[in-house]
Amino acid sequence: MRRITGESGQEAFGERLAGFLRPGTVIHLRGEIGSGKTTLTRGLLRGLGIRAPIKSPTYTLVEPYEGYAGPVYHFDLYRLSDPEELQFFGAEEYFSPRSICILEWAERAGDVLPSPDIIVDTEYLDAESRTVRLAAHSAAGGSLLDAFSGDGGDTDAY
Repeated sequence: MRRITGESGQEAFGERLAGFLRPGTVIHLRGEIGSGKTTLTRGLLRGLGIRAPIKSPTYTLVEPYEGYAGPVYHFDLYRLSDPEELQFFGAEEYFSPRSICILEWAERAGDVLPSPDIIVDTEYLDAESRTVRLAAHSAAGGSLLDAFSGDGGDTDAY
């Protein structure tokens, strides 16, 4: 568990983690509203080389980007009313060995979408502080988190 202070700290953490992501990675972000999921995602996207304005896909469900490692898809499933909606617009086609998929509110998808490699749990502590917990849910996710932690990723310097 890491304690992160401020929006800039949340973004820096995401940017640092992005340096370890590889095509094919699926990340689920969990946490209450205001826990910093979108801010952390902005850092991930910046760390993947995306300099374009970053929009929240709350109403569109997914925003596509092109990063250093190839296509990156940012999903926000907060407004998803039924997991079947994802099948209607072909969401599973975004998940490929070439793309990185980042999902906020992934639990609303049920079992319609692929399982995550990494789950990032964010928790609101106070107006300035959040905690972040990383958990691997695949061999690829385990390797990624081992590399991240071995490179100083588990410090509280964010």
